[in-house]
Amino acid sequence: MSYRFIASDLDGTLLDQHHAVNSLTAATLQTLEARGVQFALATGRHHLDVKGIRQALGVRAHLITSNGARIHDPDGKLIHSHDIPPQLARALAQPEFAVGAILNFYLDDEWLIDQPCQDFLDMHRDSGLQYRISKLAEHDGVGVGKVLYIGEHDHLLRVEQALQQRFGAQLYITFSLENCLEVMAAGVSKGHALGLVLQRLGIDPAHCLAFGDGQNDVELLRAAGHPRLMGNAHPRLSGELPDARRIASNAESGVAQHLRELFAL
Repeated sequence: MSYRFIASDLDGTLLDQHHAVNSLTAATLQTLEARGVQFALATGRHHLDVKGIRQALGVRAHLITSNGARIHDPDGKLIHSHDIPPQLARALAQPEFAVGAILNFYLDDEWLIDQPCQDFLDMHRDSGLQYRISKLAEHDGVGVGKVLYIGEHDHLLRVEQALQQRFGAQLYITFSLENCLEVMAAGVSKGHALGLVLQRLGIDPAHCLAFGDGQNDVELLRAAGHPRLMGNAHPRLSGELPDARRIASNAESGVAQHLRELFAL
């Protein structure tokens, strides 16, 4: 099989247990790029954050960010954008859904949050991305690519249910981590974005490998001809893709180890 394209989630997948790039992963991707393989980094993170991760990896990758609400090419040009309708973004910021969680808006070039969150600053330390505290319940809702609720998992499960009941198919609602419930416009997903990138490059999905561990990776894995589940994959994802091949965990550099085996590096 000729693998021409690799798409990978970041946290829990390509990055290690400390949310960092390790030397084995960077060296592996650089070797494959020299052989003509192309890449996409597909994540719920903001594109301003992922630029630093791409630099640390040392490859020219497309960036699929905010779970597919934004796509940037390897030169940093925005090639796809899909915002939440403003009236829905305004509704998502109201106390009915936001109380009990930390609320975030991802805009094109800014990360807004309604209260401080040191854990998220720590997670973004390497990129230097900083949030700005804002009264999001008063935001006009324009230009919002992603709404993110951070909180206890049991609470977020109730928020997820309430959002599904209220908005149904008007929004794409998914978990990226146990404490991160993410909301995008209907039709947005990592898988849809990957399809757009592959179409742009003229690459058949049959030549694409994809790696993921979280619930927001299901569409990404389904869009690729060769899906791979991390050893640490969430049970919901495993249940959605029972036949997908499972590899080692991100803490074991599972993606790099699998690629080195597959490409005989």
